[in-house]
Amino acid sequence: MHLIELALYRAISKYPKTPLVIAYSGGVDSQVLLHALAKLTQAKQFPNHLTVCHVNHGLSENAAIWQAFAAQECQKLNLTFAVCKVNVQIQAQQSLEALARDARYKALQSIYKEQSLIITGHHRDDQAETFLLALKRGAGLKGLSAMAAEIKQGKDMLMRPLLNISRAEIINYAQQQQLDWVEDESNTDTRFDRNFIRQKIMPLLSERWPSITQTINRSSSHCLEGQLLLNELAEQDLAICQLSSQCLSVSELSKLSSARFNNLLRYFLAQHNYLMPSTEQLAQVHQQLFASKDKNPAVKVANNYLRRYKDSLYLTADYIDVSEWQTDIDCFDKKNITNAEVIELPDGLGKLHFSSDKSIDVSNTVQRVVSPTKAQKVRLRFCHSNPTCLPDYRHKSRSVKKILQELNIPPWQRKRIPFLYYDDVLVAAIGYFICQEFLPKAALPQKKELNLKITWRT
Repeated sequence: MHLIELALYRAISKYPKTPLVIAYSGGVDSQVLLHALAKLTQAKQFPNHLTVCHVNHGLSENAAIWQAFAAQECQKLNLTFAVCKVNVQIQAQQSLEALARDARYKALQSIYKEQSLIITGHHRDDQAETFLLALKRGAGLKGLSAMAAEIKQGKDMLMRPLLNISRAEIINYAQQQQLDWVEDESNTDTRFDRNFIRQKIMPLLSERWPSITQTINRSSSHCLEGQLLLNELAEQDLAICQLSSQCLSVSELSKLSSARFNNLLRYFLAQHNYLMPSTEQLAQVHQQLFASKDKNPAVKVANNYLRRYKDSLYLTADYIDVSEWQTDIDCFDKKNITNAEVIELPDGLGKLHFSSDKSIDVSNTVQRVVSPTKAQKVRLRFCHSNPTCLPDYRHKSRSVKKILQELNIPPWQRKRIPFLYYDDVLVAAIGYFICQEFLPKAALPQKKELNLKITWRT
């Protein structure tokens, strides 16, 4: 068995029941991957169902030709073939390479609903280039670990079984098997950082030090080992500091050294698949964490926020301002209160379902209030004028601001509570309390009146 085929066999045989997705562009690396896997399949070396996926980015005028070539090759080998067309939109502060890569992996993950093994043809030279790219960015151990041979990606396992195989060995295999392949003209465009490293830097390094790719890969492996140790430490610290899936204890965080604090936060964010913060952002979080107790500091990290409230550090989305949002609710048809009215709340806050009901019990997800009169205007909004009210659970009235504080609702969540009004009178803070004068009244069974049932579905 050839060295390349052996590497594939050893990697895939660990997952005998998991379907395979071959990332196939038609270039020499993926062409060798395709034919070696086809050869193993024909020899019945593994039983996995196999699908070849060609991602058409539409970025080259030759994209249709490459797609046709990929389809033809799969037809020759009698392999299941799938095409995924993606539309890569250029974004500020995002490289075209990174955007195309992300689109490609999403497409590959869409092939199977169940878990699959996504196999790519990345090799030792690719790994060396990735290391140098990370070095150029000033990456830490995680970045310098370059590409993992196996890594969980959503529901799937991304596998790169050829990372110990050189580009020269791949080309040699292709020539031995008399394979044809396509050449992406963008591979010679040195405006792209990877191509610059491949075309200009690596030849110079290899000329001076012929074994440079092996030594770079060895350094990458050492970095990976170091990162695994940091992950183990972060897991231990997280077990002590974590209050919930998106909340950490400030008092426990304060016991950590600066290095362990940074390591834990990076690990915590990685667990949620969020972008990594910069060193400056982490320093800002550490500084803001110990601001005076009457403050509620927030630091933006990538597309999210780390917010402190009392002794907790919360990881939240970058919420939009919903204070100006409001809507009127038509609770009546021609004869009576309607059976259903659905209001979609802004910024992913879910939906509120309003319907008629004769029950008087209240739960966390369902609230019931006395129905409005036909003369009253029913309105939902997120702002209030801090009126004094008497919630269902209290014996004395208090201002809304004080009530929300005593309920220990973080400040940013207080701005995202839908308030129900009849005319300009507060009826309920939906999900939290009902003003007592609007609680359904118990009555004789034959005299029960319709109430307004509110269900919040997020």
